[in-house]
Amino acid sequence: MLYYAEPVARLIEELSKLPGIGPKTAQRLAFYILNRDPGEVRELAKAIVQAREKIRYCSVCSNLTDLDPCQICRDESRSRSVICAVEEPRDVVAIEKTREYKGLYHVLQGAISPMEGVGPDELRIKELLARLQNNDVLEIIVATNPNIEGEATAMYLARLIKPLGIKVTRIAHGLPVGGDLEYADEVTLSKALEGRREI
Repeated sequence: MLYYAEPVARLIEELSKLPGIGPKTAQRLAFYILNRDPGEVRELAKAIVQAREKIRYCSVCSNLTDLDPCQICRDESRSRSVICAVEEPRDVVAIEKTREYKGLYHVLQGAISPMEGVGPDELRIKELLARLQNNDVLEIIVATNPNIEGEATAMYLARLIKPLGIKVTRIAHGLPVGGDLEYADEVTLSKALEGRREI
């Protein structure tokens, strides 16, 4: 039995394809869109199409950009001696929000995951190694996620880069600010101990 008019059903179906959007949320979003002013809906549709058509990967760091090279790679005030390797473009945003890091980035476009058929050749590792041919780079900060795939990617990168005489560091993992020790799991606590620093 068809519960919705075909255009509404199609809108719900398309919205439910988005990550983290289940059928109920897709339905709620569809009805929200249908209740908006037609001009607002056109602007939303235009923004989606425009973003998809204009956004591409930076030829230097593989981050999302509308200009090539991206704004960060073009910024002359950033240190050229440090590159932070991250899994996804959203990780660049997370690090930039700290306002602490002043170097460059390299977006790997994922992490090594044999279970999902993602090997080193599917990532932007060759491009990173090509960037290291420039003698300006002194350190690579590996900021992959603290999970099995992220750790495997970090170890793989370290094995490739250390022989080049470039310092390879890993972001510290551990307890969140405001967290209680009693609620932390053993792996988190061991990583917090490993990443300890002098005060």
